[in-house]
Amino acid sequence: MLGMIESVGAALDEHLRRADYDRYLASLFANSQLRPHLWALYAFNYEVAKTAESVSQPIAGQIRLQWWRDRVADIYNRAESDHPLTRALAVTVAAHRLPREFFDSLVDARESDLDETPFGDLAELEAYADATSGNVMRLAARILGAKDQLDADARELGIAYALAGLLRALPFHASRRRFMLPRDRAGRVNVSIENFFAGVADPGFSTMSANLAEAARAHYRAGRETKIERRLLPALLPAALVPLYLSAVTRKERDPLHHAADVPIHRRQFAMLAAMIRAQL
Repeated sequence: MLGMIESVGAALDEHLRRADYDRYLASLFANSQLRPHLWALYAFNYEVAKTAESVSQPIAGQIRLQWWRDRVADIYNRAESDHPLTRALAVTVAAHRLPREFFDSLVDARESDLDETPFGDLAELEAYADATSGNVMRLAARILGAKDQLDADARELGIAYALAGLLRALPFHASRRRFMLPRDRAGRVNVSIENFFAGVADPGFSTMSANLAEAARAHYRAGRETKIERRLLPALLPAALVPLYLSAVTRKERDPLHHAADVPIHRRQFAMLAAMIRAQL
């Protein structure tokens, strides 16, 4: 079984490099024997996360998410599977005794991606960010041997990383008619959701974005207060990119609905390397 995940891991290596470079890069700082297990987790997360952008109707997305719920159930019921990723994930789950509730919560949360305007307020958005990004970090930490000791840090850093990612992805979400930001905050600053879908940033949009960026910074600061063993740090390492991403999304000259907030790969590599060297995010 271990040989099987190593074989699948070799195939996932290149796939993740293209699909989820941040988590792939973070995995390279982990123990080499544990990397295939991280890749299985991250590949599962990517397959679930891309659901909304892969379908044209919400019902099709719901069917796809139910398929993944069933595969998770199969893993924990020890049912045989001919799906390579499911088989690899089953080995990872068994080897590290990963809790099922984190997988179920992650899949459930992704149903929000199928709704045009899913979050009424910041608390709802943070709950979504924790269930998705935070749970991936919790599971990665367990793969690296942390058990539950980093769960609280994963919440803070997972939310910070997810909020930064949502702010970076605003042009993409607008094109897909997805308003993934709190509706109450949009109302306070007179941001029209229909204008957002049309690619028009109302005057209050920069204020709302800046406030959300500050919320992400607050979670990042809270999560990096803990001293983390270097061997465990790769589980949380994508959060080392939060300051870079927030700096990019808050540039005054940037058009938030038409220009992606890109950060060069070499800067992301350096940020993670620096975090590993000092053993702190």
